[in-house]
Amino acid sequence: MDDTTECSICTEVYTDPRVLPCGHTFCLKCIEAWSEEEEPGDKVACPLCRKQFTLSCKGVSDLPKNFFVANFLQMKELWSVKSKMSPCELCSGDGESESGVQNVASVYCIECQMKLCHICERGHKVLKFSRSHKLINIGENISVETLRQMVSLSYCDQHKYECLKIYCFDCKLAMCKMCNIKSHNGHKC
Repeated sequence: MDDTTECSICTEVYTDPRVLPCGHTFCLKCIEAWSEEEEPGDKVACPLCRKQFTLSCKGVSDLPKNFFVANFLQMKELWSVKSKMSPCELCSGDGESESGVQNVASVYCIECQMKLCHICERGHKVLKFSRSHKLINIGENISVETLRQMVSLSYCDQHKYECLKIYCFDCKLAMCKMCNIKSHNGHKC
């Protein structure tokens, strides 16, 4: 499991995992540090296999996110004992709720990718935009179908609440509708 969830540069659990053209995955911060002296257009070697790739004009931040690893980390975190004591990410986002006590999260919304306490869960089920969202109890055994849903939902880096739904064949990139309109107009998608 650790080989799948740990960056081989920092040897810690991935943060913002990015995949190189050779298929190796690293934390964004680690690959940025690895290539900090390189300019856009320069060749950069993979830290593991040394296969070179050309740095885009946006640098390593333009490397595609490894959604499989990111989703896997999310699922692993939901099953952990520590997750059962996690604060609600909606009402405890600033560290404490209005009462001064953090509300413990009891469910996880797959679509919003947020942990919610019982109070926020009730509101989430009532609101029109979120009443159809799939909620799972934190720590419960998750069905294969739920896992498939979790893996299939991937969100845009630039538009946090937009799902990736379009693939650009010209850029070889998955994107949300907003990115398609703004940056890929006229591309074969």
